[in-house]
Amino acid sequence: MEIVINIAIFLISAVIFTFVGIVIRKKIAETKMESAEAESKRIIELANKEAQNIKKEEIFKAKEEIMNSRKDFDQEVRERRGEIQQQERRLLQKEENLENKMENLEKKEKNLSNKEQDLDKQKEQLEQLHEQAIQELQRISRLSVEQAKKQLLSEVEKQITNEKATLIRELDQKAKETAEKNAKEVISYAIQKCAADHSQETTVSIVSLPNDDMKGRIIGREGRNIKALETLTGIDLIIDDTPEAVVISGFDPLRREIAKMALEKLINDGRIHPAKIEEMVEKSREELEANIKEEGERAALEAGVNGLHPDIIKLIGKLKYRTSYGQNVLNHSIEVSHLARIMAEELGLDARIARRAGLLHDIGKALDHDMEGTHVEIGVEILKKYKENDLVINAVQAHHGDVEPKTIEAVLVQAADAISASRPGARRETLEAYIKRLEKLEEIADSFEGVEKSFAIQAGREVRIIVKPEKITDSQMTLLAREVAKKVENEMEYPGQIKVNIIRETRVIEYAK
Repeated sequence: MEIVINIAIFLISAVIFTFVGIVIRKKIAETKMESAEAESKRIIELANKEAQNIKKEEIFKAKEEIMNSRKDFDQEVRERRGEIQQQERRLLQKEENLENKMENLEKKEKNLSNKEQDLDKQKEQLEQLHEQAIQELQRISRLSVEQAKKQLLSEVEKQITNEKATLIRELDQKAKETAEKNAKEVISYAIQKCAADHSQETTVSIVSLPNDDMKGRIIGREGRNIKALETLTGIDLIIDDTPEAVVISGFDPLRREIAKMALEKLINDGRIHPAKIEEMVEKSREELEANIKEEGERAALEAGVNGLHPDIIKLIGKLKYRTSYGQNVLNHSIEVSHLARIMAEELGLDARIARRAGLLHDIGKALDHDMEGTHVEIGVEILKKYKENDLVINAVQAHHGDVEPKTIEAVLVQAADAISASRPGARRETLEAYIKRLEKLEEIADSFEGVEKSFAIQAGREVRIIVKPEKITDSQMTLLAREVAKKVENEMEYPGQIKVNIIRETRVIEYAK
């Protein structure tokens, strides 16, 4: 019982203490809330005071900035007004000047109009006088204006034609008396000192065989050997009934030479199969490259030309395998070099330039099968690429008359090229090209007025023209010959020179009765 009472007392005491604690905590919390509210009010009042102070400061600063900006603006406005006033004064001065100029121009226009009127009056008077003079002349001469013009022009034309023909004959005679003799001496001396072989090349090569059984080995099983050789070299191998011989046909002389060398090596070796053919073709190609270089060096040494680029020497060596109308181009180039040098030495000119240009004049023919353009254009491009002498380049460019020669040495190269190409046995041309050249020569001669007939004779070295005597006078024959020669030079390509021979025949027939 006593324990129960103690527990009850304990419980009651605990409740009382809990209640008292709650009341105390509540009062403490209320006290804190009141102090926090007082503190927040105080902070808010301080913040309001600071904001008011900041606002006043900012307003003051803004007012100062506005005042400064207004001062700057006023200063700028004053400056602009001053500039505008100056421009206005200048414009006023210009307007005054323009007004003065306009007044002067109006005065000049009036003066000019008065002068024009005076000139018109004078012109009318002159025209009247001119008409009167013409009428008087027509009355005296009994000819109209057109008739008088025709008669005067006819007389002048006859006189000029006779004078021109006489002058041309005199000048030609004087030039021939001096130049022809000297030129013949120089050229004949150069030809005598330069002897050359007559070479005739074709587009086929013949390889001798030890026996006819070798033909079957060259063809191979199912033709594999001959196919391999033709594929690797790019030529046609012709095996026919010709005893102990095989014909190699091809347009490119280098490929034809490689095939010939490879076939000869295969025949000597005796082993003929595709792998061996490929090996021999490669060896032949390397050997040909070495031969080309050796031939180029030999040609340069023989012509006495030094300091050539190695690539140009190789191109010179390639000319050994190039022909023009059957003439070997390398031998032709060496011959031209010698001829040009000899003539230059005889005339006291630069023999070094002449021999160098002579050797290089056909260098473009080494590549004209591989590049577009004429051999002259290709040659000039090559020489410019390797920075050759400008005088040599001009001689090469001018040796077919594409440009005007700048030096006498270039003219000598032209002459040497013509001599080498036109000497007997040097070149051959196809029948078709030969006939076309003769027909073209006669066609040019027949195109001139007053020509009755024309004949190309002496293998195209001369054209004989018969003119109508009633249309072509003796004086006009000289002019006609020069015009025909000029047209032949401009429209035709030919080795050497062509003689233009004009014949005028007058016949008088009478019968005795």
